[in-house]
Amino acid sequence: MDRVRALRVEKVRRLLKEREADALLVTRAVNRRYLTGFTGTAGIVLISADRAAVITDFRYREQASAQARGFEVVEHGLDLKADVAALAHGWGVKRVLFEDYDMSVAEHRGWTEKFRSAELVPAGRLVEGLRAVKDESELAVMREAAGLADRAFEHVLPKIRPGVTEREIALELEWFLRGQGADAMAFDTIVASGPRSAMPHGVASERAIGAGEFVTLDFGAYYKGYCSDLTRTVVVGKPTDRHREIYGIVLEAQRTALEGIRPGMTGREADALTRDVIKRYGYDEYFGHGTGHGLGMEIHEAPRLSRTDETVLVPGMTVTVEPGIYLPGFGGVRIEDDVVITETGIEILTRAPKELIVLE
Repeated sequence: MDRVRALRVEKVRRLLKEREADALLVTRAVNRRYLTGFTGTAGIVLISADRAAVITDFRYREQASAQARGFEVVEHGLDLKADVAALAHGWGVKRVLFEDYDMSVAEHRGWTEKFRSAELVPAGRLVEGLRAVKDESELAVMREAAGLADRAFEHVLPKIRPGVTEREIALELEWFLRGQGADAMAFDTIVASGPRSAMPHGVASERAIGAGEFVTLDFGAYYKGYCSDLTRTVVVGKPTDRHREIYGIVLEAQRTALEGIRPGMTGREADALTRDVIKRYGYDEYFGHGTGHGLGMEIHEAPRLSRTDETVLVPGMTVTVEPGIYLPGFGGVRIEDDVVITETGIEILTRAPKELIVLE
């Protein structure tokens, strides 16, 4: 087992001790990959105080042995749940934490029927809590993923002009990112122009971009198992005073947050940094989402920068900072960067320019 994954397993074992449990049953694919490095599409992880195993089927036994070094690799038969329960029984575990939020009632019933010699206890988001704080190997990959997004934005700018469809811009972004080494897009690319830019999640459509319009681009690379997430808004043609006003407010709100976010504050307090600026200008009713979200192996992770999140920000957490204003019938602006919480403030991972870009 490599040093990084050994440390992750050790953290799990400390949490097991704190919760007076004997083992953790991991059913969620992204958590399986985080703990073991195994990228196959089928498998269960079982970790106890002194043993750790990946249970998978015939298709993935060789792959799991190569990727999940240091873990026992067990090939299950026709009844996965029965075989996992038998393995746990052989380890002598009596109290097993399971990923309750990731399991249907029917699935839970099936596991309970097989784990007759052990008690299944909800784990909550135990592994997600570990994933929220990135180690240096993760941050190195995320810096690369952010750089890919920056270069994609630079590449696509000359392609944005009247008559080109949103979908064509989205495809250009994907073509470039895949050519630069991205494994996939981090999420469905948002390209929203004109009135559609007032839709925070306006996934690219066949609409042709017009002159005198905002165009919002929100996209990211999925690279070596991690995501980047970048949003920039530009104007095609001559901007009006209203375009400049709305853009300026969002930019001020975003910069205020980037200057003010620090370890020790809560997600709610970080959210207030942008929200208070937008409210001061009278546009608070047009900013209906949170300031940001955690980012990593998934595009949305813990913590959240929102009005309700009391999670305390600590060094190593990676979050987006993405305030916006959305005016129905006119358009909207969102500006987003990826940042990592440091000991003294933040490190900004995405570096694409964000002064108002006017594409004549």
